[in-house]
Amino acid sequence: MELIRAVQLLKLNSVSTAWVDAVWDFEFTHTEPLDPVIEEEIKEDPDVFKAVYTQLLTFSNEDEDNTQSVWVVFGENGVSAKTLVAVLSYFILSAKAKSPSLEQRLCGLQAASLYLLLLKIPGSVANKVYHQILFDTCLNMPLKCWPQDSGKKRKKDSLKSSQGDPKPGKRSKPPKKMSEEMEIDDDEDDEEEGMYFSAQDLLKLREGIVLLVRTLLRLLEKFSLRDKPQSADSCVQLFTELTNFEPVIGDLSFSQERNVDQLESLPELSYHGLGLLCSTIHGEGDECRRRVFRKLLYVILMMKTQERSKPCLLVPTQAVCGARDHAILFISHIVDEQREATLPLLRILVQHICHQMVEKSEYRASGAQAVGKLMAKMPCQDYAAIVKWVYNYSRNNKVAFRMFALDVAMVLLGQSERELDDTVDPEMAVFLSHKFLVHNIVYNHRNDISPTVRGHALHCLAQCLELGSQNATKCVHELFSNTGAQTMLDSARSEQTLKRRETGQKSALTFRTIELTKHKSITTTHRSVMNTSLQNEETLALFKKHVSDPKTNARKSALETVMSLLKHGVISCSAENLTILSERCRDPAVSVKKKAMQCLMDLLAALPDNREVQESWLRGVLPAVMDSESSVQEKALECLDHVIITHIKTQGKYRDGDTSQRLAWDLLGLMCEKCQDLSRYFSKAFSVWAPQQKFTPAFVNSLLSHTEGERAAAAWLLLAKIASCSPKLNYGTVLDTWENTIRSPVVSVTMTCHILSVMGDIASNLNDDTKARIVDDLMGWLKTFSLPLEVISSCVDTLVRFGRSDNTQDTLRFLDRFCGELVSVCESYLSGVILQEKGAMDINEDLLVKHLYTLGVTSLHCPSKVGKRIFLLVQSVLTPSEQLVPAEGQELPASQPLSQFKPNSMPTVVRAHAVITLGKLCLQHEELMLKYLPVFARELEVGTELAVRSNVVVVMCDLCVRYTNTVSRYIPNISACLRDKEPIVREQTLIMLTNLLQEEYVKWKGALFFRFAVALVDPDPAIADLCEYCLVDLLLKKSPLMFSQHFIECIFHFNSYEKHKKYNKFPQTESEKSKFSLRGLQNQGKRFRIYRFLLKNFTDEQRFNITSKICQDILASFVDSELPLDSQGSELLADTFDILSLKEMKLTAISGQAAAEEPQEDEMAMAKAVLQVAQKKLVSQVQKRNFVENVIPIIISLKNMLEEQHSPVLKHLMAYLQVTMQDYRSEVKELFAADEQLAAEVEYNLKQFEKEKQQQEQQQQIENQLANFTMSPRQNSNAVASPAQAANVGRQTPRGGFATPLHPHANKGPAQTPKSADALRRRTYAGMLTPVRSHSSPTVFSTGRGKQIGRAISTPQASINEVTFGEQVSAICNETRRGSKGVEEEESVLHLMSPEQQKPVPRQWNVESPLVQKRRTKKRI
Repeated sequence: MELIRAVQLLKLNSVSTAWVDAVWDFEFTHTEPLDPVIEEEIKEDPDVFKAVYTQLLTFSNEDEDNTQSVWVVFGENGVSAKTLVAVLSYFILSAKAKSPSLEQRLCGLQAASLYLLLLKIPGSVANKVYHQILFDTCLNMPLKCWPQDSGKKRKKDSLKSSQGDPKPGKRSKPPKKMSEEMEIDDDEDDEEEGMYFSAQDLLKLREGIVLLVRTLLRLLEKFSLRDKPQSADSCVQLFTELTNFEPVIGDLSFSQERNVDQLESLPELSYHGLGLLCSTIHGEGDECRRRVFRKLLYVILMMKTQERSKPCLLVPTQAVCGARDHAILFISHIVDEQREATLPLLRILVQHICHQMVEKSEYRASGAQAVGKLMAKMPCQDYAAIVKWVYNYSRNNKVAFRMFALDVAMVLLGQSERELDDTVDPEMAVFLSHKFLVHNIVYNHRNDISPTVRGHALHCLAQCLELGSQNATKCVHELFSNTGAQTMLDSARSEQTLKRRETGQKSALTFRTIELTKHKSITTTHRSVMNTSLQNEETLALFKKHVSDPKTNARKSALETVMSLLKHGVISCSAENLTILSERCRDPAVSVKKKAMQCLMDLLAALPDNREVQESWLRGVLPAVMDSESSVQEKALECLDHVIITHIKTQGKYRDGDTSQRLAWDLLGLMCEKCQDLSRYFSKAFSVWAPQQKFTPAFVNSLLSHTEGERAAAAWLLLAKIASCSPKLNYGTVLDTWENTIRSPVVSVTMTCHILSVMGDIASNLNDDTKARIVDDLMGWLKTFSLPLEVISSCVDTLVRFGRSDNTQDTLRFLDRFCGELVSVCESYLSGVILQEKGAMDINEDLLVKHLYTLGVTSLHCPSKVGKRIFLLVQSVLTPSEQLVPAEGQELPASQPLSQFKPNSMPTVVRAHAVITLGKLCLQHEELMLKYLPVFARELEVGTELAVRSNVVVVMCDLCVRYTNTVSRYIPNISACLRDKEPIVREQTLIMLTNLLQEEYVKWKGALFFRFAVALVDPDPAIADLCEYCLVDLLLKKSPLMFSQHFIECIFHFNSYEKHKKYNKFPQTESEKSKFSLRGLQNQGKRFRIYRFLLKNFTDEQRFNITSKICQDILASFVDSELPLDSQGSELLADTFDILSLKEMKLTAISGQAAAEEPQEDEMAMAKAVLQVAQKKLVSQVQKRNFVENVIPIIISLKNMLEEQHSPVLKHLMAYLQVTMQDYRSEVKELFAADEQLAAEVEYNLKQFEKEKQQQEQQQQIENQLANFTMSPRQNSNAVASPAQAANVGRQTPRGGFATPLHPHANKGPAQTPKSADALRRRTYAGMLTPVRSHSSPTVFSTGRGKQIGRAISTPQASINEVTFGEQVSAICNETRRGSKGVEEEESVLHLMSPEQQKPVPRQWNVESPLVQKRRTKKRI
């Protein structure tokens, strides 16, 4: 018989019974070596296992008529099934040895296939062929026999990926076990690297694996694993691993029923096996399906499961992504086939995908798509339940969870909205709508505590408008509608994202439903449906806050959202709204600048005809061409080129229907009208393009073709920019246009100036006759004095350019002739107006201004033609008619201001222009400057005319450039204008002084820096912002030590403290002192705003040094009695301690403020994180040493001094200690070993602070619960919502009436718990700091004995403000006489003391400190 002959090749009869028994005794975990002779005989025929397999295959097919059982045949021929299994196990286990050869692997695979075939034959269980360990070993054969070279690389990549997913600000540590296992695996792989497998070898191995898998599939069709859970797990593990074994050619279909032999690829075979395991033959319950879904979970998550360690991420290659897609298709197929049985598992699968999601964006996007596809298979009731679960999941405290919830919401919004059917519970219907996803998941995370989530939520909100779903767009419109939007759940709860309960990690270990526990304040769900009115203005204010977010990514996302809202008409394209985008083009972060420009580009592309959008685009993009960052300049130039330059074509090719062409000309037209102030930025762009030879003759001719008609002004604008750098122009066209302009009765100011600029550029290429004719035209035009001032200036400039030549003397003669002629004409006119008796009576104001202006611009080019008479005439315009021209030999007193004379008959505008003209004359005549400089300075002090003062500032600053040493003495007079009553003068002064400081014409001497700093708290926010920009972006870069060098003196100067021998000693007048003084409690907020601003721009080194310097120069001066501890000294000392308590004083290396926003995923970032930790440790040790050696001794001495004098500054000192000792919480006694009492007080105060912090958190929970109740508008506007809120309001105003101002951004975001430093200070100033010396409250409470306090209140006639009833208010029951009628009548009445009545003196208690008692006892002993 063929079967027996094939079996005899295995030499079963030669194998000893003892060896067989030993193999079975070892339970197939280990085997003794087979007799080498027998092994060699078996291996002589390489196809021995295949031969036996082929013969046994006929016995395994039940459909064929097998009259004989294989077990009977074995018995009749003396073939022992036990021996056969033992021999097969030997070859199977040999293939699992270390570094097996190709022959061993092939034999092992064939032996395993043969063993599985034996199990399929009926009677295998009865003949005891099945053994669980051997069966599981066979299942592991495909993965063990396949070479692991590629697997090793994949494993290392996956480990790296898993480590690259740390929490923000933390460094991830790989588990120790995992690293050990990886080392073991790597050793095995290193040994395997020495083996080489050819393509033919790999093909043979694949054939062996396919044979084994097909045999297993045939076995699973009949062989039940119902009572064999471990074997079932091994099968699922094998099939799951093989789904990613090789790519599938074509589409993978699960709907067609196909035979095992028809399946070619291993993934197809694997999914067929997983389908079999989901059938009822392997179990009635859902255990098998649960196993399959759990394993496929990690395929969907693109993770690799490892024994005894957490899953690690796989590199998302094409094969991994394909396996993920196939897994989703398979699960969808199983759900369709076994709907009722698999729906609960489907819900669990979706929950686990969410729960095990990582923070990496590519994995989140893939997972969200998977969740969307799986949820599409759910009925409405289950869909609603999952959405509700996702909503709770979105409120978890893990950033990755909240990020993924947003991704899932966006995927669901991309699907069709579910229709409500009869199967859905009414209370769950709310979760079916897209409105719920937009309002309660996406929009609610706009204020998330995490900047990453905040930014992603804003990005998703923008994407909602880009979706094809009209429902999502409509929902966003509702959020921003003026009538208000209806949110499904309370949107205010999103403020509490910081306080979420963490989901237990153990739930991920078993494939069960994940229950998310919410925070206590989140008590409900769909039932608390309420209407929240989101007014348009409030919402826009919110987005303005987001575009100023401290984190870069959040700002970029906010910009994208604002752009989408504008683009889709959700909010109007008003100038105010568009300014949000244009202003961000000057953001401190380069990436935000580029994002803002891109948003403006997208908005302009969507709304090309909107004039407001066009203007906003110009105001955002054009200034960026002068940005300090080259990449931003390139981006701006690219935008200009793409939108304007590229679309300039000839007149014949212009099409009004071409949006791009029309937009380009519209933008140029705007620059000629509303945006003329942007011209210099446009000129900068052309100066960059000029060397690139960007403007060809064809381009220039295209422009010339537009010089007539409606686009003429825009064409001349471009020509004016490129005339100096372009190839040869068509001069005929230019000259013809000039002829038309000169004869035109109506002059367009902007276009005429551009034409004159082009004329000046081509002057050198014209012949002498043409030049002479044009000069005559210019002179004739100027002598009419009918031109606007801008045109007069351009005409004179063009005239000067026509007079230029290589010979300097010829140029000077030309200027003296023509400019001198204009000066003479102006002199004659002024003489007629001023010297004639009735000349000043009928003044033509406009004509007089033009003569003065022309005199000023021409006198600069011909100083030799300007005589003393002209000086006196201009001076006469500024002086009264009674003193028109002084007598010979007399001069005006140098100290007299222009406005010190009697009221002048000249209008203010004439006097303002006269100041400018006089300034231009002073630029060329030094003696005149020396005469009038004191007059200008006096005018700044006592002048009343705005225009005159503003022009005097400009003149004096220009004179400083020309006569630096002389004018620098008057810088205090100029800087005093930073506190002028008019904002225009303050702004003008700030700009002019910044220019002088940049060019180093002026130094930071005297009080100049402190006056600049005062501008930071200017009443006009625009001026304060401008000052901040000037100091940080312009001046600090030039002088990096500027802030730190002046900081100590700022403390003295702003407190007007002059008793120090070194600081605040520069000369100032009393009026200047009063102008710039920030002394007193009422100005404390302004002082601290300046302190915070300066400290925020310190480096860590400067912060460290300034702390030491403050201790040495201020604190030590009080300890050494160099400075008296009077009222002024107390104010200075209090400010000093409050400054030391500021969070801005902390080193960023310790506080972690400089940490990266996003978790880094590369090795360089991890190395940087390690370096930062080491740096933090080192810096912390250095700071601690400095604190112990230099600060603590001074602090102890000061404390003793302040206690002796009962100074109120003591509470500021204690507050500083509390804030500082937060970093050394466990080392208080060690640091203050020299003063045990102080150590005890600090320790006590720290404990009190922690208790109060817990109370605040509890109170916040109560407020959140009360916030769920809807109040009427009347109650809301005039009443405090709850006693807890009332108590909170009461605490906001300290009893001492003194509080350090908070940083403007301190309350941003949803976090309600105040920062430790600010909280400590507030509690300190409220008189709650030290347990000793606590002041009694001015309010006295009394009630009848044994009675409860009632609700009535009696108050005196005098008004009592800020009375608050709430928590922490106690009533003290006093002993009273029995039988007193007054007491009975006043039962349950609360008494308040009148403010007019003096506060009762606190009772003196005879209490001694335990330390004092201890010392006294020691002395006695």
